[in-house]
Amino acid sequence: MPKPIRTAVADDEAEMRSYLKETLELLGHTVPVVAATGPELVKGCRDHIGTIDLIVTDIKMPELDGLEASRLACQDHAIPIILVSAYNDTELIQRALEERVMAYLIKPIKQADLETAIALALWRFREFEALQEQASTLQQALKDRKLIEQAKGILMQRAGLDEPDAFRRLQKLSSEKNQKLVEIARVIVTAEEAFHVDDNK
Repeated sequence: MPKPIRTAVADDEAEMRSYLKETLELLGHTVPVVAATGPELVKGCRDHIGTIDLIVTDIKMPELDGLEASRLACQDHAIPIILVSAYNDTELIQRALEERVMAYLIKPIKQADLETAIALALWRFREFEALQEQASTLQQALKDRKLIEQAKGILMQRAGLDEPDAFRRLQKLSSEKNQKLVEIARVIVTAEEAFHVDDNK
């Protein structure tokens, strides 16, 4: 179980806000920000700048959706995000990958699902921070992250690794070859694509 963290929660449904807050507290975390709208989430995170460890937000909210609100909340201080939705939307997941969304949950949410998502989000955020150190800008880091996610997926499938081990394999190769993580990831993705080229095209 991850160490206790301070979480911002946002959902336009009062019942869901209460459930998330109570469940997070049962897991040993504190919830200093509880928001019903996008602007409330932005304000709450800015009021607690530097002390919020995680954002758990619904995507569809009044005035400002959860992704945009999270992006604004993270402008001055990077915070991992868990996105909550009633729908498994491919386009939404793609958009989420372009932000700092580290996990995605479909309602209804069980306590075990939330606990797993928190551990995963914090792990992926540490990965992202390591990647950001090698990138020139935040936008470049977000772009590089998509490539590294692809490479991790390939390693998980080809070598039977779990996600943390796949990332550690990338780090090991990066160190041994004295290349950036994204360069190693690009080689792996390109090699995988070579196996799926249609010669008739």
